[in-house]
Amino acid sequence: MLKTLKRFGIEDDIRRVKTSKKLRPGKGKMRNARYVMRRGPLVVYGDENNLVKRAARNLPGIDFCHVARLNLLQLAPGGHLGRFVVWTKDAMSKLNEIFGTYRRVGVQKKGFQLNRNVMSCADLARIINSDEIQKVLRAPMIADAQQWNKKKINPLTNKALMKKLNPFDAKRKEIVKKLSDDRHKARLAKLKTKRKDGRKDKNASRKTFNTVAAGLQDSFILAQKKLDDDFKAAFGEEEQVDQEED
Repeated sequence: MLKTLKRFGIEDDIRRVKTSKKLRPGKGKMRNARYVMRRGPLVVYGDENNLVKRAARNLPGIDFCHVARLNLLQLAPGGHLGRFVVWTKDAMSKLNEIFGTYRRVGVQKKGFQLNRNVMSCADLARIINSDEIQKVLRAPMIADAQQWNKKKINPLTNKALMKKLNPFDAKRKEIVKKLSDDRHKARLAKLKTKRKDGRKDKNASRKTFNTVAAGLQDSFILAQKKLDDDFKAAFGEEEQVDQEED
């Protein structure tokens, strides 16, 4: 098996895989998988070559699979297309029977048939650059370099840009300013009227207070005078008698 693979030019790939074996980093070593190694070529065999499995199982990095049990993880490990695959003759002859052709469905995979290419020519560059496509295309639009280098302007702070975007903005500002001035004038007039009425009420209350205070003061003076008269009337005769006795 090794001599056959070397004859096909796989010796360098086998050596690359063999030298890539190394100790797995991290805690994965404790999960019974101490070593990691790169993927090598894949050998696909059929029923006529069952010994391929036994012959290739001891070669490092070489995988083998039966043609009826192919899967995507083997053909494209890790999601990377382009794996080196070696086909045996009987495996290659069984592909049409398993996967079918463009004209008939597969036998083993019921209802499976190869899809026909939607595009007869997959070279997109050739299609785009063809005369038939180029003559119906519009001319390329070249952007102005200064336009891309301009700083973005805020229309809320730039009057010229706001006028361009919203021509009614100037009229709106005038209306808002007029309403604000009217509210300010109305507020000043209301305050003036309120202050004038307040002065009248204050003068009236002051006059009432002064009247009441004056009346209280007069009543206090009369009451004090009456007390003095009563005191003199009561204690004045006793003082006169005491003087005569002396």
